[in-house]
Amino acid sequence: MSEVKLIPYKLEDVTKENIETMPQGVEMIHAPEIWDKANRGKDVVIAIIDTGCDRDHPDLKDRIIDGRNFTTDHGNDLENYDDNEGHGTHVAGTIAASMNNNFVVGVAPEAKLLILKALSGDGSGTYEWIINSIKYAIDWQGPNGEKVKVINMSLGGTEDNHKLYKVIKEAVDNNISVVCAAGNSGDGNYHTNEYEYPGSYNEVIQVGAVNFEGNFTNFANSNNEVDLVAPGVGILSTYPNNTVTRLTGTSMAAPHVAGAIALLNNSCKAEFARELSEAEIYGQLIKHTVSLGHNKKFEGNGLLSLN
Repeated sequence: MSEVKLIPYKLEDVTKENIETMPQGVEMIHAPEIWDKANRGKDVVIAIIDTGCDRDHPDLKDRIIDGRNFTTDHGNDLENYDDNEGHGTHVAGTIAASMNNNFVVGVAPEAKLLILKALSGDGSGTYEWIINSIKYAIDWQGPNGEKVKVINMSLGGTEDNHKLYKVIKEAVDNNISVVCAAGNSGDGNYHTNEYEYPGSYNEVIQVGAVNFEGNFTNFANSNNEVDLVAPGVGILSTYPNNTVTRLTGTSMAAPHVAGAIALLNNSCKAEFARELSEAEIYGQLIKHTVSLGHNKKFEGNGLLSLN
């Protein structure tokens, strides 16, 4: 069985400087404008299937509710889901870095994170690891009966894997929104379709990337399953060893959407006085997009905008 890998990304800088800033991507999608109504994503659990997470990072340690290691890293220790690559920590910060005057703030700064390490330190993993992580997320229950509402996967492979597709459908049937990066194999030509999986499955929410000016990035995959776009160039977020860094790729766009879904879960629950289904949450998400005028294979329904 072939491997699943991190979607390639570009690292721009790493700093330990305490910058206490609102990342530009969080501002671009207008997340702070619904924080009060959405209670900052409080208690919504988001599973991050990635390289793990720096559990001691000051912006993340209060956000992590649980975790598990599905790889052979760390001596096969199931309880050790520390990030030995960096990617998963960055994704976690964009989703839910705490509002604590340390480094950065995430889209949903009071959401809870379930860290599922399914990619090893070299950025690769087996389909079995990914599938088992998704099954775990579906069945997981927190100490107060919490259930996973969102799964974020900034990873991909070229194989259309039936078992992976089946478990993703099971997650969606359990009212879990599955958010995936589109991939960074684009050639800037909308006449071609660049498919990576699981992003290209119709059941998932596939996220492409734009820069802070709203311009399309040539690296982002284009295909007829792209649902929407989010900022993915020079994204500032948490990084291992108490640092922050800027990374570029659709891997950085997807967690903006995962955090936004946490906010929408709370705001819609308050508005409708009930829990919304996965399909209803998807409808609310698409209502919060703005067309940028790009071809639909590039931008889907448009840019995520929560205002």
